[in-house]
Amino acid sequence: MIRTRFAPSPTGFLHIGGARTALFSWAYARRHAGRFLLRIEDTDLARSTPEAVQAILDGMHWLGLEHDEGPFYQTQRMDRYRAVIDHMLAAGSAYHCYMTPEELDQLREEQRAAGAKPRYDGRWRPEPGKTLPTPPAGRAPVVRFRNPTAGVVAWDDLVKGRIEIANSELDDLVIARADGAPTYNFCVVVDDWDMGITHVIRGDDHVNNTPRQINILQALGAQVPLYAHLSMILGDDGQKLSKRHGAVSVMQYDEQGYLPEAVLNYLARLGWSHGDDEIFSLQQFCEWFDLDHITPSAAQFNTDKLNWLNAHYLKRAGTARLVDLVRPRLQARGVSVGAEPSLAAIIELHKERVGNLNELADVAEVFYIDLHPKADLLAKHLTAETLPVLGDFIERLPEVAWEAAAIGALIKDCVARHGLKMPRLAMPLRVLLTGLEQTPSVDAVVALMPRAKVLRRLIAGRDAALAGAGTS
Repeated sequence: MIRTRFAPSPTGFLHIGGARTALFSWAYARRHAGRFLLRIEDTDLARSTPEAVQAILDGMHWLGLEHDEGPFYQTQRMDRYRAVIDHMLAAGSAYHCYMTPEELDQLREEQRAAGAKPRYDGRWRPEPGKTLPTPPAGRAPVVRFRNPTAGVVAWDDLVKGRIEIANSELDDLVIARADGAPTYNFCVVVDDWDMGITHVIRGDDHVNNTPRQINILQALGAQVPLYAHLSMILGDDGQKLSKRHGAVSVMQYDEQGYLPEAVLNYLARLGWSHGDDEIFSLQQFCEWFDLDHITPSAAQFNTDKLNWLNAHYLKRAGTARLVDLVRPRLQARGVSVGAEPSLAAIIELHKERVGNLNELADVAEVFYIDLHPKADLLAKHLTAETLPVLGDFIERLPEVAWEAAAIGALIKDCVARHGLKMPRLAMPLRVLLTGLEQTPSVDAVVALMPRAKVLRRLIAGRDAALAGAGTS
C-alpha cells in the first residue's frame, strides 16, 4: 500500500510551498488508494511553538487536506529514538564522539585555510587497528553515524531523475547531541521506517539530506522509500518563495477572501500539468495526478492567475455557502446584517462582478450601513441637469411595483420625459444608494432595498444637493 506523509516543522505558519507539498502527497495517496500521514517534526524545541502547530492544523483543515493517520509528534517518540540509537551503538553503526564544538570549529578553520572542504575528520571513529584517545572526564559525547567511506549512495528521484553522491563527500553525521536529544535527520529516518512510508514527496531543499538518510536506513536494514523532490517556488518577482520572502500563511489567503478550492486548483498547477487543463476539481486532480508530469524546474507564483481562478470559483459557488462566508466578515467590521435587504439576494446579484470574498463583503456592506457618499461623487453626478429628473423619479417611486422590471421602466420613462440619456439618472441613483459608480443593473440594485430605505437615501441626497446649490 502507498503511504505518504507531510512532515512540517512548527517553526512558523503553513506557507504556500508547504501547502503544495501537502497537496501532492495527499493526492498521490488518494490516487493509489493509499494512506496519507501528518507528522509534526517538533524536535527544535527552541523554535517550535504550539501556535505554529495550530497554524499548520488550521491551514490543512481549511484546504480540506485531511490526514488518514496522525498527527504524530516527534517529541512524543523520544524513547523510540533513543532505543534505536542504543541499538546502533551496540551494532557498531554509530559511535560516541567527544569532540567539542570549539574543537570542531577550529578544525574547520584549519581546513578552510588549507583549501580543504570543512568537515569532521573522524578522529573518534573506531577503526581496526586504531587507538582512540581516552574520553575526557566529565565530557558528554555526541553520537555520530558511521557513514560508509567507499562507493556511492544513489537513488532514482521521481522528479529529478538519477542522483548519485560519493560517500567520501559525506562525513559522519551527528544523530544525537551531547544532551541526548536526537537530531532531525535521524528522527526523520526512524519515523519513515516505523510508519512504513513508501513515497517521500518533499521540497528539493531536502535533496542534500537524502543520501545521509538513505545510508542510515540501510544501516538499520530498513526499506528505503522512493523520493520525489519538488522544485522551489518563485514569487511574482522571480525571487525564491520562502518564509522570509513573500510566502504568506495559507490562512492569510482565507483572510484575503480566497476560496480554498481556488487555492488548491492553483497549487495543483504550480509545477504540475495535465495537458491544457486549467480548471479542475479536487476529485479530478486526484484521478489525474502522477509524479511523471511534475516539472523539475522552478515554478513561478502568479497572483493574477490565482485571482482569475478565485473569481471563477466565486461565480460557481452556491449562494447559501457564500452567505455563510460573507456574514462573519461583515460582523467583524461591526456591520449588522438585517433581514432586509436579503444578504443572499445581494450576493446573488454581485458574485459574478467581484474577485474575492472581501470584495463581496465590501459591496454588501453599503446596503446595511448609514451611507455617506463621497462629496466629489455627489458633486459630479447631482447637477442642475440631473436633479430635476431625480426629483421626478422620487415623486413617482412610491407608486411603482417593487420589482426590477417596473423600476427599470420608471427610470426609462423619467429620462425620456426630461430628454436625457439613461446614465443621467442611473449614476445619481448608484451614488446615492451605494456610494459607488459601478454596480450591477441599477433597477436590480434599487429593487434589492426596502422601498422606505431607497426613498430616505434619495431624498436626503437630493435635499443636500439642493441646499448646497442654494447657498452657492
